[in-house]
Amino acid sequence: MTDRTTGEPAARRVRPDAQRSLDALLAAASEVFASDGVDAPVRRITARAGVGAGTLYRHFPQRSDLITAVFRREVDACAEAAPGLSEQYGPAEALDRWLRRFTLFIAAKRGLKAALHSGDPAYENLPAYFEQHFVPVLTELLDAAVASGEIRSGVIPYDLLRAVGDLVAPDDPEYTERMTGLLVDGLRWGAGAEPSSSSSPSSR
Repeated sequence: MTDRTTGEPAARRVRPDAQRSLDALLAAASEVFASDGVDAPVRRITARAGVGAGTLYRHFPQRSDLITAVFRREVDACAEAAPGLSEQYGPAEALDRWLRRFTLFIAAKRGLKAALHSGDPAYENLPAYFEQHFVPVLTELLDAAVASGEIRSGVIPYDLLRAVGDLVAPDDPEYTERMTGLLVDGLRWGAGAEPSSSSSPSSR
């Protein structure tokens, strides 16, 4: 069993005070990577987190360790937003809001793009982590919206993730918002025209 924040074995979970430092580091690193890229000086991250360099290197001996942890943290946060949206909104609205939340994840991840596509074996498991967490979440949202008659059937979750990812413009959030709206409108087209028990004949 691994810790969901760091990906480390559960037995290595840290004390509450150390966890606060770890959380601050991951939040700071996410912001710095998004704005300055993954090669930004470590001092920018530690200064924003309010910790020393020793604390950073104690948790993340290699920069790749920090990048991996940031990626996993952002994936987890985005995936975990779905249940709350489903409880608060109707199926189609929950789907719409989660897809918009997903665009924020994609925009922030652009800062990690160079590292994730570098061929470094330290990152080779991250695409699978992305898919394993997001495909089930989106499948549930889609199936609920299809069952309610608000969204057309036959949408493959992984295809939709890719489509949303392709339309995100990190430097133009208004464009991203408009395009996401158009995409969701397309999902509504033909909704309820034919009965379907599932939105996803295949997850990929």
